Amino acid sequence: MNRFIPVNEPLLNGNEKKYLNECIDTGWISSEGRFIKKLEEDFSTYCHQKYGITVANGSVALDVAVRALKEKHNWQDNDEIIVPTFTLISSAQSVIYNKLKPIFVDCESVTWNMDTSKIEPAITTRTKAIMVVHIYGLPTDMQPIFDLAKKYDLKIIEDSAQAHGQTYFNKKCGGMGDISTFSFYANKHIAAGEGGMILTSDKDLFEKCNYFKNLCFQPEQRYVHNDLGWNFRMSNIQAAVGVAQFERLEQSIKIKKQMGKKYRELLSQIPAQLPMPKMDYAENHYWVFGIVLNDDVKFNAQVAREKLQQNGVGTRPFFYPMHQQPVLIRLKLSDKEYRPVSERLYDRGFYIPSGLGLDDEQIEKVVKEIRRLF
Repeated sequence: MNRFIPVNEPLLNGNEKKYLNECIDTGWISSEGRFIKKLEEDFSTYCHQKYGITVANGSVALDVAVRALKEKHNWQDNDEIIVPTFTLISSAQSVIYNKLKPIFVDCESVTWNMDTSKIEPAITTRTKAIMVVHIYGLPTDMQPIFDLAKKYDLKIIEDSAQAHGQTYFNKKCGGMGDISTFSFYANKHIAAGEGGMILTSDKDLFEKCNYFKNLCFQPEQRYVHNDLGWNFRMSNIQAAVGVAQFERLEQSIKIKKQMGKKYRELLSQIPAQLPMPKMDYAENHYWVFGIVLNDDVKFNAQVAREKLQQNGVGTRPFFYPMHQQPVLIRLKLSDKEYRPVSERLYDRGFYIPSGLGLDDEQIEKVVKEIRRLF
């Protein structure tokens, strides 16, 4: 009987065990230890930012980043941040948790990233920042965002959770925002199980992030608190796995590109949109391999996914648009206006097994079952 192919299998064939054993042998298993510092320094240098701040996961990285910006620039409650509607809820949630208002913008049909032509009409006198989220393997087109940020004096929050090692015109993703965030969840290019990173070149933001992520402890009076923060620290154990994964990041990107190329070749004849292999500013890293069914296909993504599941192939749906999220509608944080691209992507789109542990035999099995759908 053929083994079920999950949507993601991490590849842990580097120094992960060696570094984990070091944590255990030395007793450094908490939020202090050499791997914390090493991951912060190595990753920030790699992305061309001055400072790195490890945190417990990518979602809280956004929470802390938005809080630090709000405190530094004295943003008021209900000030606005522009956010793509086609993204994980963590992006919008970080804005809401910090008592700010997300303003949702539709995505492009080609890259699935935020449609930069829709941003300027959404800017108001209360707009303070643009949150960029690089989606599924291609970066957002950043130059229009740089231009708007300069024109309207806005900050750029760069969510690079899915873009480890990706570049925009040779600028590293995570190195272009006033503050940037990453996730080290198990399905990422750097997979530490959980964990995240905040990057910035602003010393004040760096200090504020460390302050808020660590219960607002003060250096001189540790247990006297002037503010309320969070315990969002990463453990040295997570960092150890992260360091081992970072050591082989370029190899992981190469594997992903090869996987994407093979899928594109084998699925070229199906009636569906496949990921763009490249834009003029970047090659696709294929964090995941997405498929969007053509409109003339008689079934939608949910039906396709159910059939693939029955035949031993795991999938995931595309993002459910933020402006349609029941919780945001209930909280009156969504205008419920029609955003056609993201709504269609959710209805027609899904992604297939794309993990670093995927082998050629599994890819061929996935392709065989997808072809059977049609």
